Amino acid sequence: MGAMLNWLGRICAAAVVFTGTGVSWAGGLNVFEGDLTRLAQARLTAIASADVVVEAVRAQNKVTASYDQARIEELDATWRHEVANGARALVDEILDRPVSRYLAQTQEASDGLFTEIIVMDGKGLNVGLSQATSDYWQGDEDKWRMTVPVGPQALHIGPLEEDESTQTVQSQVSIPVVDPQTGAVIGALTVGVDVEEI
Repeated sequence: MGAMLNWLGRICAAAVVFTGTGVSWAGGLNVFEGDLTRLAQARLTAIASADVVVEAVRAQNKVTASYDQARIEELDATWRHEVANGARALVDEILDRPVSRYLAQTQEASDGLFTEIIVMDGKGLNVGLSQATSDYWQGDEDKWRMTVPVGPQALHIGPLEEDESTQTVQSQVSIPVVDPQTGAVIGALTVGVDVEEI
């Protein structure tokens, strides 16, 4: 009960800030930044460094390294079309990978803490997913832009976002996927976190 009151107090405090400044959830202050940082340093780092994740990113980077922007946009358009129309050859190919099964199991085992898990390659393309995303290319979004180009110690904590369909408040937390053999950033991991469950 005390934990719930503490959480409600923090949300109410954030809501006052948002209301007083006219800022929406999506653009507002993330009062859970400290908790999310600690989560990233422990559990998310363990996910990003799992062998199945590192190997999947390495393998995809070999395939996509030569892709130009036109090819990336073509694949992204195909993905969006499949999501919208139910013909899901590309989507299902990603979801059927061992890394995606690992991510789905990890999300399930989090008991509601993780709302989605995405692994991206060096170009920002989906490598593995716990569930289908709306797009295939994440390279134009902060989850990739604020991690892969920044370096091995990068951490990006997204703003709080209210999901009206689930009545939850979430934040996306992103860290690099680092090759343990070279220390180089080879991709990124993004985890949606239900802050009520922290």
